[in-house]
Amino acid sequence: MRIIVTGAAGQLGRELLLHCSSEGDDVIGLDRREFDLTSPDSIRRAVRLARPDVVVNCAAFTAVDACESTPDEAMVVNGTGVGHLADAVVAAGAHLVHLSTDYVFDGRKRDPYVEGDEPNPESVYGHTKLAGEQAVGDRGTIVRTSWVCGEHGANMVKTVLGLADRGRAMTFVDDQRANPSFTTDLAPALRRLAFEQPGGIFHLTNARAVSWYEFVREILEEADFDPAMVSPISTAELEPARPAPRPANSVLENAAWAECGWPPLRDHAEPLHELVRRLR
Repeated sequence: MRIIVTGAAGQLGRELLLHCSSEGDDVIGLDRREFDLTSPDSIRRAVRLARPDVVVNCAAFTAVDACESTPDEAMVVNGTGVGHLADAVVAAGAHLVHLSTDYVFDGRKRDPYVEGDEPNPESVYGHTKLAGEQAVGDRGTIVRTSWVCGEHGANMVKTVLGLADRGRAMTFVDDQRANPSFTTDLAPALRRLAFEQPGGIFHLTNARAVSWYEFVREILEEADFDPAMVSPISTAELEPARPAPRPANSVLENAAWAECGWPPLRDHAEPLHELVRRLR
């Protein structure tokens, strides 16, 4: 099969491109120069020229707080553009695997969210990503993930290591919980979905949920820093307050993945260990 990876310059897109290449796949990576979600003509042209069997869409407007001040731009990329992409993929007789987010939920549920739970986003980012899901509908496979970290691009692991290297004391919230998800584990899972093409919605994360505060302690310990460098605060204590509301609980249960009989992704401590070793 020929696989297109959009958003190929981002941390997940780049990891997926490298993984598919290492597996010998016929894979094409498209970044914003070749594929622009704000341009229907660019979308149609890229898909038509590549003649893919599968498109994995990792492209998105992911700056959560910036989305609050630029909602129209965020909707064009995360919502409307995804609809144009789904149209182009269907016209090409291909399958779409589309990346979405835990932010489609409001975070008020006590238990982990399963794929059939009703979305209720509270941020502009969440609303636009839900619009993208709705634009795909039953025409592809939708993958929700959370707290993505990897070797390529900016993420929490790199941020924490940079602060620790400068000897900076840190405060992180202890009342927002989710699953850290690492690109080294997400990429093979996305490749499986590209080949299996099951359709529907999948939650896909590494195992074991933590708060941001707990995750930062794990990062520091893994890099041989004193975990006491970080102190817990509540979301209400953040100064200044973040523009975009975050779900307090966005833990995603990977129920659909398990129902397919596929092995669960590892406890996040394992890929965290590997990533810190690569970065150091």
